[in-house]
Amino acid sequence: MVHWNRGRADGAAATKLSPSRGNLPPGEQAVDGVRMEKSRIVEALGEEGLRLPALLNEALAANDRAKVLFTVLQLARGCADHPGAAMPALRAESEAGGAAAAGFDDMAAAALRRPEGDYYLPGVDRLCARLHGELEAMLAPLPAAGVDASAFAARLARLARAPWCGEDDVISAAQIATLASGGGEGGDSVHRLVMDVHKALNALQAGIASETIDGASAYCLAPGDRARVSAFMRGVNRTAALKFDHPGLGTTATRDGARLVIQNDIGTTDAHVLVVHVEPPRVRVTYTDVHMQRLLFFQSLFDGRRVEWEDTLSRTDRHVEDGIYHLCVGTFAAEADAELEDHLAFLGSRLVFLIDWNRARKRLRLLLPKKEAMELLKWAADNDHGHMAFLRAGGEQMIFDALAFVSRAPASFGARLDDVLGREAAVRFMRFVVRACAQGLAEGRPEDLVRDEVRAELVNYFRSAQEGVLDVAAEHAAFALEIAAGIRDALMAPAGGDGARALARNAARAKAWEHRADELVNDARAQSRRQSERAQAYRALIELADDVVDELEEAAFHLSLLPREPGDGALLAALRPLAALAVESAQEYLKAVETARTLHRGSPREDTQDFLEAVHRIMTLERRSDEAHRAAKSLVPSRAEPYAQLYGFVECARNLEASTDALMHAAVSLREAVLGEMVVQ
Repeated sequence: MVHWNRGRADGAAATKLSPSRGNLPPGEQAVDGVRMEKSRIVEALGEEGLRLPALLNEALAANDRAKVLFTVLQLARGCADHPGAAMPALRAESEAGGAAAAGFDDMAAAALRRPEGDYYLPGVDRLCARLHGELEAMLAPLPAAGVDASAFAARLARLARAPWCGEDDVISAAQIATLASGGGEGGDSVHRLVMDVHKALNALQAGIASETIDGASAYCLAPGDRARVSAFMRGVNRTAALKFDHPGLGTTATRDGARLVIQNDIGTTDAHVLVVHVEPPRVRVTYTDVHMQRLLFFQSLFDGRRVEWEDTLSRTDRHVEDGIYHLCVGTFAAEADAELEDHLAFLGSRLVFLIDWNRARKRLRLLLPKKEAMELLKWAADNDHGHMAFLRAGGEQMIFDALAFVSRAPASFGARLDDVLGREAAVRFMRFVVRACAQGLAEGRPEDLVRDEVRAELVNYFRSAQEGVLDVAAEHAAFALEIAAGIRDALMAPAGGDGARALARNAARAKAWEHRADELVNDARAQSRRQSERAQAYRALIELADDVVDELEEAAFHLSLLPREPGDGALLAALRPLAALAVESAQEYLKAVETARTLHRGSPREDTQDFLEAVHRIMTLERRSDEAHRAAKSLVPSRAEPYAQLYGFVECARNLEASTDALMHAAVSLREAVLGEMVVQ
């Protein structure tokens, strides 16, 4: 932290500027007080022709930021002098000056006037250090252009001899005046110095900028260059609206010997620069980035467009994040001038999709797996939707809020969207979200309306997921009915060898159906994994119904153990009512599931009545099955056969009764799930 309150014997400021990284706007870094400027990257790339324009652009941006700092000081003094008064909004002005993230507007709100007459401004030493840095940035292009800036430098040194603030976040009224006043009546101030340097910068810009081409600052162009710069800007301007009010995409063009050089600063991130060399028929792009993943994404935007990429290089620079940035070079060879201009336009149109890309990637990783998140960003760029609208509309929090609304419960901690909807459905839904946000905000629809559209679409996905589970439930119920019908028919087979073989075939068929039913249960678990409580209820329903299939398959197996002798007619007769009741109960359950697939609030009363009557009949059939089971058991004490021969009969009867009992539990579970769904819709 810098304290502008200690002077050396020679009167110069003794403390080296060293604001922390967290005190600077997004994308700006400082080491030993020197902000990492994009002009350093331009210089490192050997683009001397672009260095002066880059310095000038940075100086003009520094002027905007300095004006914001003066406003903060004046606003803070006003808030301290008049506590309780409404504070004017500073956010929009701060964002325009690139200083919103520095927290200086919060400092103004916390300002207090002390009894001694001076002011307590938390972070004022940081503001003073920042202001000094902005002045240094404003002075930088003047000597680079051969302009004598010694008088400005001397004024800055003279103004810096006296402390700009006191210790412990205190500043006096006189110090505020030295910084922020207009410096009238022959006096000088930092504000007056900023205004004078700004005039010199405007004169310098007028002297070196020959023209502006569709928003690009152009310097010393040859006659044929203008059409190519215009083509590049045609692409930039076509998609620039997708960044909304985010800074970036400033473009500079100049002639360097035999080649046209175009530079775009993309966004506010350090070391994020694009330089284009145009020497027909070739267009050579050099791109630097601190994020390797974004560099690879940038390259992927040109898939299928005959761009040849050289090996990516990594360069060390202590001023950038993690001390390293990456560089790639791609060359496109055009077959005609029209194709060259088309490529320049396409190149310009892709740059907006790099702004805040890393933030979007991190947000999407909370919703989708890494691969799908990257593919979504690529899809959004390829379809000119972009990701900035998604971020503006609320990003991942918009999705979590929608999930909480649809499921009537907070989203599970750590659960991604693919855990809820499944991977393919989650990707489809997120494509809808990105497209709806981009189109909605571009058309001027309120963000709240866009969020409601996202919520409504998610309701459809949840309904589709639940209907999918019910589809599985219906197919599963059909297997239960087939096995029950097979047992019923097998009990009608004649005695003797043919009958025994029929029972064995039925048991084998039941085993195969039971295996397929198990696969359906696994499908249902996969579809409803980590879904809402209502969807979980449908999955639990299928797991209950799986007991039905298990009991019926066991009944078919035990029936195959029953000896088929002429004297076993009474045993078979006792089992037939149980089998018939199992078939009827399975039929009613299948009917109930099929009806449930279309039931919702507002469904015809007849459909709801049919559903409830089917559930009621299943409950009645279960009681009748209990009675038939007791009748079958009552035969056992009177039989003369050894228990080994009666085992198949006893177990088959028990399995058939248990299947109707399981069907009753499944039907009741289905009723609760369906009625609960209708209540909350």
